[in-house]
Amino acid sequence: MENFKAGKWIQKMEYKSFLPTLIGDQCFDWKACETLELWGDAKRSLGELEAYSSLIPDVDFFIRMHLIKEATTSNQIEGTKTQINEAVQPEGRIDPEKRDDWQEVHNYIEAMNISIEALKELPLSLGLIRKAHKILMSGVRGQSKTPGEFRKSQNWIGGGSLKTATFIPPSADVLMDLLSDLEKFWYRKDLPELIRIAIAHYQFETIHPFLDGNGRTGRLIITLHLVDLGILSRPTLYLSDFFEHNRQAYFDALERAREKNDLDHWIQFFLDGVVQTAQKAKRTFEAIVELRESYESKIMQLGRRSDLAHELLNILYSQPSVTPREVEKALGIAPTTANTLLKKLEDIGILEEVTHQKRNRVYVFYEYLDLFA
Repeated sequence: MENFKAGKWIQKMEYKSFLPTLIGDQCFDWKACETLELWGDAKRSLGELEAYSSLIPDVDFFIRMHLIKEATTSNQIEGTKTQINEAVQPEGRIDPEKRDDWQEVHNYIEAMNISIEALKELPLSLGLIRKAHKILMSGVRGQSKTPGEFRKSQNWIGGGSLKTATFIPPSADVLMDLLSDLEKFWYRKDLPELIRIAIAHYQFETIHPFLDGNGRTGRLIITLHLVDLGILSRPTLYLSDFFEHNRQAYFDALERAREKNDLDHWIQFFLDGVVQTAQKAKRTFEAIVELRESYESKIMQLGRRSDLAHELLNILYSQPSVTPREVEKALGIAPTTANTLLKKLEDIGILEEVTHQKRNRVYVFYEYLDLFA
């Protein structure tokens, strides 16, 4: 990327904003030795993840937990405190002072699910991203900052004002030209898909097109892009966990591309994240299969209740925290049967009752939940 020029600083009244270079038609010589090697590793790792996930029966149960993990982590990067064991609880079980953070996590889950469904009919587009952003920001912090609408005023990153900001994105008057160029870049055919996704994420975060929620939206787009381009048939890879564990390196790599025109470094960081995350996701699926097999043998001990226990286990894979009332409704069984079934699963070590009360009991599938924690 020796010829890459990230952009230039534009002097405003009391500050300078960064105007990124258009990338729709720009030439990218991406085949630096290290980049090429990481690209090959990333492709192989994604291929292995895709192949493995396609062999798992009822894989969609487990993908829901991957999404809950992604939603939790992506929001933690933005400062929310919700943990995954809280994210799997219904809102009524969340302390009132924690419900705003919980809602942000569940907005992310809804935005991803609706967007993935929309991709079955339409390709990735600016319109789809605006709809996802509207869901992300509804009823939470930032809801007053025009959810679903590209900004019409200047925003900034870091600091309490434009004067103290650590980075000031381009001004609103050039926004649509930059976004149209980015949308055009999404569908370039002369660059490998993973290289395109890496560059597109850098450009989106540099443009920062919304008044709030740009980080979450940008990370969501990565997964949508992987599915839209057919790299993955299902949303099984999420990079927020890698970005969170390497938070400063993530921000530094984006900044280094802008300040030093070093796009190679950003692409290599991104591809390394794909490799590590795909391998970790595959290991998680392998652990799930192993756990599932051990639980199937345990359930056989329950005799005539084993069929019901198997139905409940499938529910637990996507909802690892339940109450007797929820089990009663989900399985269409009597209250006594639901309570007995949960107690049996507790006795054989699958569930743990966490309230230690006689009423309003909550059972948690901890060993499974720990695979994602």
